[in-house]
Amino acid sequence: MLIGPTLGRYLSVRFLRMIFAVFGTVFALIYTLDFVELMRRAGDAPGASASMMATLALFRTPSVAEQVLPFAILFGAMAALLNLSRKLELVVARAAGVSAWEFLQPGVFVAAAIGVVSITAYNPLSAFLKQQASQMEARVFAKSQKFEPDKEQWLRQHSVDGQAIIRADQVVENSTTLNRVTFFMFDQGGSFRERIEAKSATLRDGFWELSDARVIAPGEEPESFSSYMLASGLEPDQVRQSFTPPESVPFWQLPSVIERTQKAGLDATRYRLQWDVLVARPLLFVAMVFVAASVSLRFFRFGGVAKMVLSGVVAGFMLYVATELMQDLGGSGLIGPAVAAWFPAVVGSLLGTLALLYQEDG
Repeated sequence: MLIGPTLGRYLSVRFLRMIFAVFGTVFALIYTLDFVELMRRAGDAPGASASMMATLALFRTPSVAEQVLPFAILFGAMAALLNLSRKLELVVARAAGVSAWEFLQPGVFVAAAIGVVSITAYNPLSAFLKQQASQMEARVFAKSQKFEPDKEQWLRQHSVDGQAIIRADQVVENSTTLNRVTFFMFDQGGSFRERIEAKSATLRDGFWELSDARVIAPGEEPESFSSYMLASGLEPDQVRQSFTPPESVPFWQLPSVIERTQKAGLDATRYRLQWDVLVARPLLFVAMVFVAASVSLRFFRFGGVAKMVLSGVVAGFMLYVATELMQDLGGSGLIGPAVAAWFPAVVGSLLGTLALLYQEDG
């Protein structure tokens, strides 16, 4: 049975306000912490200004905040229900014959709608901004001696000139461009031949195009070149996949990326998993509403509110751990991507529904 439009709109607005309040708070916290960290790194970057770091932090924050969207739904729904219960609005609704299943309908609809908007609009925007942030970060910190260790990348290649080990301090996501790169060159017999340092290197079809390169060979004077070509046996799709995490690919581009990766003979499991995870997101958000309702419908006069809130936090944390575990298993190929993506959402919805059935219908 559907509730009336007036009550439905009222409850929907309450859910939306609390969810946006939680998400906005987390977004602001992530932005502040990232801005402080970027300002610390900017000390060794010539030309890096506070406004530039503020813009860079703004570009980086949406992709990080996207990961906490399920928790914004969970805590926002809990806050909305607890607030309605504190003001006795749920008591009045129950006295008027409205069951828990009926006044949860607006919350479920809001969660599902946010899930759809997040994958069709927010995810492409956050992925685009993340790519822009990667390019901007590469330009700003290209001359800095301070880089993030976890972003350092290593590659090995074979070509007509022999073997090479490639180290890059910075990588531009969703591209084949490396910044502050070093090539350790070996001949066909495996003996070290020379070292090539460059400001940037872009992989073309069959060769690397280096800019501001410096060639250092044993027993010879170093040579500098504004542009330098180096043969490569790597495919651009191989490098692009290695340096572009699935989270950086917009939702609408995932099907073409999966197809292109498969045609190149590469493993597309991670991208298929990301597609299934995004498609399952609306159901996961609905599951968060059910979990929130299962711990938030107790009347305030009965006490135990702190215990309820703690139970909701624990339940959300367990669901998060299950989601991450299933995604790790799916990414490693131990289970299918569809199972890994849909299992937490389906199980969370069923458990939340079971808890509500036990509380409401005995």
